[in-house]
Amino acid sequence: MIDVIVVGAGPTGLMLAGELRLHGVDVVVLDKEEEPSAFVRALGIHVRSIEIMEQRGLLDRFLARGRKYPLGGFFAGISTPAPTGLDTTHGYVLGIPQPEIDAILAEHAAEVGADIRRGKNVVAVHQDADAVTVELSDGSALTARYLVGCDGGRSTVRKVIGVAFPGEPSTADTLIGEMEVTMPAEKLRAIVTEVRRTQTRFGVGPFGDGIHRVVVPAADLAADLPAGRNTSTTLDGIKKQLIAFAGTDFGVHSPRWLSRFGDATRLAEHYRRKRVFLAGDGWAPENLLDTYESERHPVAADVLDNTRAQAELMSTDAKPQAVRRLIAELMSFDDVNRYLIEKITAISVRYDFGEYNSEGHDMVGKRLRNVTLTEGTLYDLMHSGRGLLLDRTGELTVDRWADRVDHIIDSATDLDVPAVLLRPDGHVTFAGDSQSQLNAQLARWFGHPASH
Repeated sequence: MIDVIVVGAGPTGLMLAGELRLHGVDVVVLDKEEEPSAFVRALGIHVRSIEIMEQRGLLDRFLARGRKYPLGGFFAGISTPAPTGLDTTHGYVLGIPQPEIDAILAEHAAEVGADIRRGKNVVAVHQDADAVTVELSDGSALTARYLVGCDGGRSTVRKVIGVAFPGEPSTADTLIGEMEVTMPAEKLRAIVTEVRRTQTRFGVGPFGDGIHRVVVPAADLAADLPAGRNTSTTLDGIKKQLIAFAGTDFGVHSPRWLSRFGDATRLAEHYRRKRVFLAGDGWAPENLLDTYESERHPVAADVLDNTRAQAELMSTDAKPQAVRRLIAELMSFDDVNRYLIEKITAISVRYDFGEYNSEGHDMVGKRLRNVTLTEGTLYDLMHSGRGLLLDRTGELTVDRWADRVDHIIDSATDLDVPAVLLRPDGHVTFAGDSQSQLNAQLARWFGHPASH
């Protein structure tokens, strides 16, 4: 029997497959598309994602295919200088198109042994106390101990296991695509600059190889269109909207792809149904799997609130614009600027670990930056995806958890605590010098100790 089936070969599914394989878990990734998508839905990755790639030894691959851009304040498209004192060694945004991200993560997942199968469309899911079976559109079926749905906002897995997806529908759709233009570059830049003074959802910019990325507000909502979100976007429709906002269609032609997206904000009610998980996660105890929902669901809710706030501030109506001007003034304060950028880049995320979170050190629940060690850096030691005890005292031990947790003794770090225990994702689960408290956290996060 397969250990885990992952549905969806996007960044989430591929990264999860790689993580599971680092721990020897048998993984099959299913994706309904015959070939990887060429659509550039995302243009880059933020600080926390960059850190994760470095923790797994993948950052050099991303840097080779991407481009660094200065990290400044950009909440709701409001530009400010880079905040000071940002707690990271990666103070930049890495521009890299999503097909490149997918390719790197697929390469990594395959290297560590994941079985990626394309052209496999899941149509039904059945589970009992011991296993999950997925039925595919070709009539075949696969059975695994667990199933993880990483198949996007229209998740088939979410639907077939009956998890609701409440929230607000889109109130402002945007057309997007990649195409060629005939207008001279200097004239194009001047027009776009002028339009963007009042329309932050507008843009026409070079993407490389003579291709331009075009973004323009739609005239209607996909919910009102019988053809649906993807099939309702046409070159003529984009031309019409470009003329409406800019007075010209820039001579756009020969599109490579066209799509549209909205500002709908929805959150799955649950991330777990018994042996089925949604877009997210051994020696581990059974209840450890429940921490996935308890940790990530509040973070996702906060992301949606953040998104709602930014969407409101990007409205051209008079009242949101008044609030936008106020927020722009507040962002001139460094503390405000830094707070917002840390929220957007996810480096301020602190998980709630319950009682220990409230009684322990302030670091508990937070991710640890890439501190410098006597030889190398912390993230250099995290490529295997194991837990790690960074110990300045030399008096602690991981003892019977040594088969799954590394112990690094280094007194040269700039930490202000005797030791920290890190999960594979780099978040601190223990800070201090108490062996008994350390043992409790080792058991909580890494399961029962091995018998000698």
